Amino acid sequence: MKRLLLAAALLVASSALWSRPSVEAAGSLDGLWDAIVVAGGAEVPFRFEIATSGSEAQGFFFEGDRKIGSTAGTVAADTITLEYDFLNTALELRVSGETLIGTYRNKREGAKPQDVRMRRFIPAAIADDNTPALAGSWEMRRNAEEVSAPRDTRTWHVFLRQSGAELSGTILRVDGDVGTLVGHWQNGKLVLSHFAGERPNLFEATLAADGTLAVTLNGTAHYRVVRSGEARAKGIPEPPDPSRYTNVKEPTAPFHFAFPDHLTGKVVSDGDARLKGKVIILAIGGSWCPNCHDEAPFLSELYKDFRGRGLEIVGLMFENDPDPKVYGPRVQSFIKRYTIQYPMLIAGTTQPTPTSKTIAEALPQLVNFGAYPTTIVLGRDGLVRNVHAGFPSAATGAEHVRHKQEVRELLERLLIEPS
Repeated sequence: MKRLLLAAALLVASSALWSRPSVEAAGSLDGLWDAIVVAGGAEVPFRFEIATSGSEAQGFFFEGDRKIGSTAGTVAADTITLEYDFLNTALELRVSGETLIGTYRNKREGAKPQDVRMRRFIPAAIADDNTPALAGSWEMRRNAEEVSAPRDTRTWHVFLRQSGAELSGTILRVDGDVGTLVGHWQNGKLVLSHFAGERPNLFEATLAADGTLAVTLNGTAHYRVVRSGEARAKGIPEPPDPSRYTNVKEPTAPFHFAFPDHLTGKVVSDGDARLKGKVIILAIGGSWCPNCHDEAPFLSELYKDFRGRGLEIVGLMFENDPDPKVYGPRVQSFIKRYTIQYPMLIAGTTQPTPTSKTIAEALPQLVNFGAYPTTIVLGRDGLVRNVHAGFPSAATGAEHVRHKQEVRELLERLLIEPS
């Protein structure tokens, strides 16, 4: 809870500091900073930490309590530059008194830089008088007048944890969650935010007389949020079931794949001798996909625990650029970051190009694919035993624990089947 209190206090401080004049020289850059990134017009608070050693620097985002450090960084004159190769991004900040001002940019061609500003962290007291009890499981639905696409008609889960006026939680969609939102209740309003180098989100909510929440997401999208136990009675349809969202055309037919290995270029297929008679997890993802980064440590954990008993995992990467010079280093960074020991295959791209296949072309046996990541579990006979859309990260709390246990139990059952 102390960590949750600190995270929320940081956000309170950030909202107050922008109106304060600079009162002293910046001095060392080392330490915590209250930061804001401007994303889609919304100002999203986040916590940041800097550590320097001579001309070298490292910058840390926070995913809940977990630090996410830069892979390279320098300090030169009044500028600090930080690289995050696993995100394909760079943060450049200029020192101005107590303030750091700059941009965060994705290196992908055509990506628009996001403005960032920071001030020194100052702890702030948060009163919890008249804070309502908000912890628990909720479901959210886009207001009817704003529905303009099929995705707007889907119900999402919301998980909230609370200690007095401080709250944390996340939104879980069918493709995964939005990362760990942290913040507080103050002056009749709940404000939570997340930015860890990706997934900037600002969640603002007020409590209605009927116990529901009126939520504004990123300053523009409006939702009705209802406790899960009351959602059906209050007209909120059930969220999509991630274990039934995507399926296959012929469940009685073996599932086929054949794609080049990222490292060797050699084609790996379901017909390879090393995969015959094995339980296989096909992990569909991409180095660009935040929820794929969430899932990768769990897959590496499964491979370590079950490989000796007959499990194989194969990564099927669908990148957002067809150029190997662009996606190659990003995929390699992904592999290195999560110590991935299983083969990673380049299966295609997220959008059609003259030189690559989309998932519909590359894996035509799938029906209603719609989420990165998606995992397909094959039995020893090559048949699909489970397809799961998305991944609930640690930000979802009990749902994360439940999902991991469910996957482990499935593998235990499949591994004892005869080959």
